[in-house]
Amino acid sequence: MRVDALAITLRPRQMSEAADLGQQLVQVHARSLWRCYLPVWGLLLLVSMATIEIGGWLPGLLIFWAKPWLDRTLLFVLSRAVFGEGTTLSDLWAARRDVLLRAPWRTFVTARLSPWRAFTQPIDQLEGQRGGARRKRRAVLLGSRRGIAAGLQFVYANLEMVMVTALLAFAAWFLPDSLRAELWQLYRDGESLVTQGALALLYAAVVLLLEPFYVAAGFAMYLNRRVELEAWDIEQEFRHEF
Repeated sequence: MRVDALAITLRPRQMSEAADLGQQLVQVHARSLWRCYLPVWGLLLLVSMATIEIGGWLPGLLIFWAKPWLDRTLLFVLSRAVFGEGTTLSDLWAARRDVLLRAPWRTFVTARLSPWRAFTQPIDQLEGQRGGARRKRRAVLLGSRRGIAAGLQFVYANLEMVMVTALLAFAAWFLPDSLRAELWQLYRDGESLVTQGALALLYAAVVLLLEPFYVAAGFAMYLNRRVELEAWDIEQEFRHEF
């Protein structure tokens, strides 16, 4: 990675501050993120909802399980954003083999089961190392930051649950009294395809809103860790001066 070409200023930060930097990346590069992420999310939603007749529980599970695949698109956009590059859907399509089709086992199994995937996914996707070299690299970058990386995932998992619950309550609060009882009856009837489909759509909406911030926070923490280990901030300042 060319440190001198980065469009962000690097310096050692607390990991919480690095996560805040990730949130700012999402805000600044929202246009690139959403025009690439939204179509991929929409495709996943269509495929997932098409399985509802197989089992009402299946769409939500597929959305949950495929989140690391969604994250690959977000990380692709963010990795270009830190160099000041915008990303279009045609850029994503041109890189589809690397972004959307590569490493299905790591994407759908290893990353899905990882408690710190937002922190380690840049190693898998951007550094391109394999086998033992990748495992050693992950161990070095995680180091004493395993708890913080796992904490990031814990926080966002709880945010998802809170937001789904809030949306359910929000719908009930603003309905007329005559319809509220029917809504609560739908909620209680957990076996209904209508209820399960509605819950899957709510969950998909929450994933749509939260996942960019989760991926960006993990990516910024990864960059900060490399600053700690490789003194990128000093290299960046040196190159700018000379």
